[in-house]
Amino acid sequence: MLKICGPKLSLCGLIISAWGIVQLVLMGVFYYVQSVGLAEDLAVMEDNFKTADEFYTAADAAYTRNAYNCWIAACLYIFTLLISGQQFYQNSRNSLEA
Repeated sequence: MLKICGPKLSLCGLIISAWGIVQLVLMGVFYYVQSVGLAEDLAVMEDNFKTADEFYTAADAAYTRNAYNCWIAACLYIFTLLISGQQFYQNSRNSLEA
């Protein structure tokens, strides 16, 4: 396979990707269960609503959208983890051959 990055960069990519997956999956879960601590990050706070039901409907949709966005980003980190892992394996294999 093609060697794209060195051993230090691939190890750094592994560590950052693993942490990104854990953090984004947990944030997605907390958004999905509508954690009050994350309410400040919702885009609905600036809107004007006529009734409380309109606000709650918009907040529920924003929580769900943010949860899905976190999980999509975690999937992208999985892709980065796989590439970094392959590069780390390639570098370690090349160092054993030399």
